[in-house]
Amino acid sequence: MSAAAILKSHPQHLRQAILVEPRCIELREWTPVAPRPGEMLVQVRCALSCGTDLKTYRRGHPLWPTPTPIGHEFSGVVAEVGRGVSAFKPGDAIMCAPTAPCGDCFYCSRGQENLCEQAIGRMVLGAYADMLLLPAHVVSQNTFTKPPALPFEEAALLEPLSCVVHAHDIARPEPFETAVILGAGPFGLLHMITLKALGLREVVMIGRGPERLKWAGELGADRVLDANREETAAEVAHLNGGYGPDLVVECTGQIDGWQDALARVRRGGRVVLFGGCPVGTKLEVDTRRMHYDNLSLIAPFHFRPRDVRRTYEMLRQRKLNFGAVINARRRLSEIDEVFAMLERGDVLKCAIIP
Repeated sequence: MSAAAILKSHPQHLRQAILVEPRCIELREWTPVAPRPGEMLVQVRCALSCGTDLKTYRRGHPLWPTPTPIGHEFSGVVAEVGRGVSAFKPGDAIMCAPTAPCGDCFYCSRGQENLCEQAIGRMVLGAYADMLLLPAHVVSQNTFTKPPALPFEEAALLEPLSCVVHAHDIARPEPFETAVILGAGPFGLLHMITLKALGLREVVMIGRGPERLKWAGELGADRVLDANREETAAEVAHLNGGYGPDLVVECTGQIDGWQDALARVRRGGRVVLFGGCPVGTKLEVDTRRMHYDNLSLIAPFHFRPRDVRRTYEMLRQRKLNFGAVINARRRLSEIDEVFAMLERGDVLKCAIIP
């Protein structure tokens, strides 16, 4: 179906959510254009809320000046393809990561495609919408046919889960290890499910709020600890027979969380600083402990095409319950309520269905 045919058959004007300024989102009319060579026009079937979107909603984003379209985790159905697209056709269900590297720059030549300026600089935004235009570099590298048995909601997890897969590819967790995850939000839970699948001896979640702690237990954490309890620090210190955790994954995105991660890891252990802190944040490190305790600090950012392909296979096989982190559903017309729920902490990830 062409863009013109979609406009003609659609009972209402097509919509796209625009962040006008922090804490102000408007649904505006949007007219799709015919895809250029290599591009695809996609009808959005599901978009997912994201912590980055929430932070952008609260304070804006240095890379995306307002007004800006918002939303980047999605899946859908191809509506129209541009000249030269042969891997997909109208009517195909697809899943997609919203960025892709250039393949030629300094970082790409060293296998660090996650740092390619084209990847983030040309990120697909605007998934909170009826339709979305995918650029050629994303179509050719990080777009996949959605398996029929995989729900659109779970298919939309391709992007956030790719970030998790990238982190663990660098951290190299081992089955004999004990891991602690700080932050029982959506990313913390995706880390937990992934680490459990890798067969770690013990995966411990530390979080705040009774609902999040309950969700962490229901999704399979070996132990769930309340960050507000005084006893929690001692319980973490007694892991591994009193040596402490081998691996600590920080998912709060707060400087206190980063400091806490460094304090909890055992000698010779590894800290994954996964949660991004606000611009201008500074971290103080005890250099004596860093050196003499032989700590490894890992700060993974984004993902590479090989991480996306591996994540696609994980989702395609449907052996793990990643979809359980999606625990609310709303229509696109309810986008304000989606962000209100996120602000209140009432939901992990919300599926936005146009």
